[in-house]
Amino acid sequence: MIWWIYNFIFPIVFLFLLPHYLMRMLRRGGYARDFSQRFGCYGRAESELLDAPGQPIWIQAVSVGELSIALSFMDELRRREPGIRFVLTTNTSTGHALALQKVHAPDVTLYLPMDVPLVMRRALRRIRPAIVVLIENEMWPNLIRTAEKRGIPTIMVNGRISENSFKGYRKIRFITRDLLPRIRWFCVQSAADRDRLLYLGAPPEKVEITGSAKYDLPATPPTAVVRAQNVLAKLRPADRRLILVGGSTWPGEEDFLADLYGIAKAQHPELLLVLVPRHAERREAVLEVLRARNLSVVQRSQFPDDASPPAQPPDVLLVDTTGELRGFYANADLVFVGKSLTEVGGQNPIEPARDGKPIVVGPHMENFRVIAADFTAARAWIQARDADDLRSHLLRLLDNAPERARLGEAAAALVARSAGATSHMSERILALKNR
Repeated sequence: MIWWIYNFIFPIVFLFLLPHYLMRMLRRGGYARDFSQRFGCYGRAESELLDAPGQPIWIQAVSVGELSIALSFMDELRRREPGIRFVLTTNTSTGHALALQKVHAPDVTLYLPMDVPLVMRRALRRIRPAIVVLIENEMWPNLIRTAEKRGIPTIMVNGRISENSFKGYRKIRFITRDLLPRIRWFCVQSAADRDRLLYLGAPPEKVEITGSAKYDLPATPPTAVVRAQNVLAKLRPADRRLILVGGSTWPGEEDFLADLYGIAKAQHPELLLVLVPRHAERREAVLEVLRARNLSVVQRSQFPDDASPPAQPPDVLLVDTTGELRGFYANADLVFVGKSLTEVGGQNPIEPARDGKPIVVGPHMENFRVIAADFTAARAWIQARDADDLRSHLLRLLDNAPERARLGEAAAALVARSAGATSHMSERILALKNR
């Protein structure tokens, strides 16, 4: 009865949301491509890869943040079993575009099929996975149930149930109590995540605290570092520049940073603000914010690697492209991690920390609760109470190179000593796969 209700409601909700998805296709551009994959239908190129001998590991990563974890698992699993193949699925056009850049044959990148029985049966029949790996809190009922019926184990790795997610899941506990026992194993980040999963119905003997795989982030590729470095060199001389990067920013945060730049530039004429919006398609909205403040802008999408330096140094570099954030983080003197001031949840601070960069965030890091506690305890970042406090800290750090260096060293040290979860979870994945 539970699943009849779910399978009745899900298509109705999908049809209700379809106009929103269609509008997003037009706005973002990437959603229309490969849309048939949402229904478990694959083109010739994908089919040739899916028809290769052997059973792949299916990894589901909802978007960009989870994708970096998935790629780390793929590297570690392939190190242990060199002949292994992967099918990587994502939900968003941004994550899909980045995955296409990173994942190559014999592996294949697809959109996650719609979670209805007919579609999931078709997808599992075509993909033929040996195991399904769910990153963080991906709980798709028909994927899990259909895999179980076909004898395919599922495992949740880097499991995380945020406070907001828990509030939602509690309302459908009548579903999760039946669903979670169907997952073979849970590798979760913290005791709080374990307790929430147990409340929702996960069997205690299947839940293991392993820490966060986010700490196992590989070093920024040297090519990405050099590429961003070359762009910045055309905008400011290397010996006379101060780079403030606003990474993965959301609406309202660009306004804040643009106003901050106007204040700081008087004291630091060498300052360059690098804005990397979380969604590159917001470029026009961000440009309006900057132009309203009479700030000169260079758009990365219109400034290719072989471009000549602009006649006048700009105030702002707008990185309205996908997949370049880490290269600019690696060249920063100071980093603000977005979705932490005007939005709730935060973005991943480990990316700049891995490169030893000083980090400042706003008050909202709810989606990184455990990691935020680690950073605070290690004095490896500064978390502001509100916008005024954030402004004060950023201005102070722009004036204080020794404090920036201390914060960066503390951040890099924290990441180094917290690594190792990916290796342990990979052992669990292979143990289930090869059982």
